Amino acid sequence: MCTNRLLLIGMFGCFLAQFLKIFTKWRKTGTFSLMAILDSGGMPSSHSSLCSSLSTAVALQHGLASPLFAICFCFGSIVMYDAMGVRRHAGLQAEVLNAVVADLLAHHPVSERRKLKEVLGHTPAQVVAGAALGLGIGLVLGS
Repeated sequence: MCTNRLLLIGMFGCFLAQFLKIFTKWRKTGTFSLMAILDSGGMPSSHSSLCSSLSTAVALQHGLASPLFAICFCFGSIVMYDAMGVRRHAGLQAEVLNAVVADLLAHHPVSERRKLKEVLGHTPAQVVAGAALGLGIGLVLGS
């Protein structure tokens, strides 16, 4: 059994955000699917929730001046920036490529391949929601 409390808090933040995606996707699309728990994008960001819950718990247990908090905060910031920047734009590019293949290359061998995954990253609102969820989890479980 894992006894690393900080790791467990971070993982709980991640898993709770993934679980909530079932209901946020249901509300958005009207379709209930347990498979939404495996989505890499969507509301809220599980990456942000993990980073925020871990950083908050580390801050409470080790202090804001600790090297451990500095590491968590810096890596968490990079992860959140990447989620709404690079990964989101890769998803937008996948949308365009899928449309090009469908419209212009319908009879080309490339059109027989599986479509590119379009939901890769997060909107800023999804990242903020994940960070807020993680902050709450860190405050409740990290003290």
